[in-house]
Amino acid sequence: MKKLLLFTALLIFACSSDDNSENNILPAYTVEGKWLWSPDPEDRTYANTMFEFVDGNVYTSYAANCGFADNLCTDADFNALDASDRIPGVDTYTFDGDTLTWGEFPRAVSFECDGGKMLNENSYTLWRLNSDCN
Repeated sequence: MKKLLLFTALLIFACSSDDNSENNILPAYTVEGKWLWSPDPEDRTYANTMFEFVDGNVYTSYAANCGFADNLCTDADFNALDASDRIPGVDTYTFDGDTLTWGEFPRAVSFECDGGKMLNENSYTLWRLNSDCN
């Protein structure tokens, strides 16, 4: 009888699941870096605007002479932009993991494509520069 009780106890422990939250952690993504905006929320092909999220500031740049159906911008066009290409004015942002507050407007955000695509609830989509996400 002791053997049966011991076997039952071992079986219970062997079949129990470990609900340790460390095994279920979702990846933490950041908004820091360069993001592209396209007028088509489903297709980054038409991106013509880049937002740079840096240390609580948001800078905006436009890729010159591209972004139209006959002359689409590439990552190389956006990578060629530097601080001197930013338009005047700076917005601010904070990010707490699922809420991006840009200026005075908080929005729930989620990520797809290993952090390469940021979806803003009821609003716009941004694609991380140099990601292969479409």
